[in-house]
Amino acid sequence: MNQESKDKQFAAFVSILSNTFLILMKLVAGVISGSISIISEAIHSMSDLLASFLAFFSVRQASIPADSDHQYGHGKFEDFSGFFEGLLIFAAAVFIVYESVEKIVSRNFHSIEPTIGIVVMGVSFLVNLIISAYIMKIGEKSDSIALVADAEHLRTDVLTSGGVMLGLVLIKFTGFNILDPIIAILVSLMIFRTSISLCRNAGANLLDSSIKKEDIEAIKDVVSEYIPDRICELKNIKTRKAGKMKLIDLTLSVPSDLTIKSGHDICDEIEEHIGNRIRNVSVFIHLEPYEAKVVNSSVD
Repeated sequence: MNQESKDKQFAAFVSILSNTFLILMKLVAGVISGSISIISEAIHSMSDLLASFLAFFSVRQASIPADSDHQYGHGKFEDFSGFFEGLLIFAAAVFIVYESVEKIVSRNFHSIEPTIGIVVMGVSFLVNLIISAYIMKIGEKSDSIALVADAEHLRTDVLTSGGVMLGLVLIKFTGFNILDPIIAILVSLMIFRTSISLCRNAGANLLDSSIKKEDIEAIKDVVSEYIPDRICELKNIKTRKAGKMKLIDLTLSVPSDLTIKSGHDICDEIEEHIGNRIRNVSVFIHLEPYEAKVVNSSVD
């Protein structure tokens, strides 16, 4: 196992530990204070914990080399994990809205003791701010969609913890306990936005969408350096992603008298140059003979 895989697994493990700690704190604080927003935060953190387990599992699976059953590697595990984490965040937001609306309709938002909740939400805010920044750094460095999704998951906790803490402060000084479920609903709107973004990005990879336009342009720039001296034209380019890996298929036209050895050398050079421009790539090149078109003309 290389160092990058070890860093990814360690980051996912740190996320599991921090979420377990925060869930216990929030549950205790929610029961003591009687705050629906804190209880909702605990439920949200439970979805974070499940997402962290998914991220830990997926980065381990994605690091397994290609085998006879998965000849293109196991990178899709990360894409699936990222998509499922987005669904978990969405489900957490639905639960928060349901519980909050029920509180408002039944007017069951009295007898809230905000002090302990303010402390717990403050601790949760700081812990998730630090942990999410660390996991995002590792996720972006390794191009791991599972870790990026996990970091985004924790960032929603930063926002929700901050929002709940602010609401509890207002309740403490104004006595307007109805603010508790209202703030929980407002916080859930931010969670919905994050879940949709995660599902869209991970789903694009699962459906074999093309890689970023700037990466495609970089590939074209590399190939253009060989035209017209060594190859004739770039006929076709296909790209997709599997986890962190960018899979690229190129069809190039070359002179019809080019030897197999020369064609192989050109492919190796192009693959190396693309790898120097774009990280985590796997390039397949198909060569086709180029026949110049002959324009027939007749002279009367």
